[in-house]
Amino acid sequence: MLKKLFSIVCATLVAGFMLAQEQHVRPQRTPEEEASKQTERLVRELGIKDSVRIDTIYRMHLKYARIRQKGLTRAENMERMQSIYNELKQLLTPDEFERFMNHPAEQPRRPRGANVVQQKATPSGEDPNKPAQREEYQ
Repeated sequence: MLKKLFSIVCATLVAGFMLAQEQHVRPQRTPEEEASKQTERLVRELGIKDSVRIDTIYRMHLKYARIRQKGLTRAENMERMQSIYNELKQLLTPDEFERFMNHPAEQPRRPRGANVVQQKATPSGEDPNKPAQREEYQ
């Protein structure tokens, strides 16, 4: 009886783990969806208002999204990215291209349960909470 119950519990756990792994599959975006999303983000970040330039940027993103769907090697993908940068350099003003290249990267997600407390740094690198240093603040 105990062996039967143990087998059922193990089978249920294994089935649960298998189902949990299948839920993490992302749907593939079409090249049109990918190009549209990339163009919207670029236009929003740089504040581009000219509809002709927006359309040109969209067509460029669409061309490279279709190339990307062919399953490129790492070297081919790096070459594709360099081509995108070269083409954007021609389409954008020097100021816009500089802002595009130097935009801050998205912040990485912290692991769950990681409560990171940041302390203010003092110029001398000493801890301002120590009793000897607190006399300065009183």
